[in-house]
Amino acid sequence: MFSEAVLDHFRNPRNAGELPGATVTVEVNNPICGDILKLAAQMEDGRIAEARFLCRGCTTAIACASMLTEHLTGRTLDEARSITAESLSEALGQLPPATFHGAQLAADALRALLQNLASTSR
Repeated sequence: MFSEAVLDHFRNPRNAGELPGATVTVEVNNPICGDILKLAAQMEDGRIAEARFLCRGCTTAIACASMLTEHLTGRTLDEARSITAESLSEALGQLPPATFHGAQLAADALRALLQNLASTSR
């Protein structure tokens, strides 16, 4: 049911944990399934220098959060806006419809993070 990429990011999540000194930290949840994703980012010189996550959720929620942090690192806010639930799903080998909510949770966290980062940089 899961691609090798999903299983790899689930078993060996990248950038998991707290981010001391984060510029912004957000938390989103999916009230239907109960998944919770906390996403943090540290900005330096107009780029996301580091991103970390904590997730309590299903296999795809964890895998998507891991993939998201990999895609965020080194990007500007404008570049980060190009990351979508669909692009995360594609990067993980196309999530089946039943598990796509993991990608949507990550995209929701990204949207909240970008909104907060944009307001802190004004």
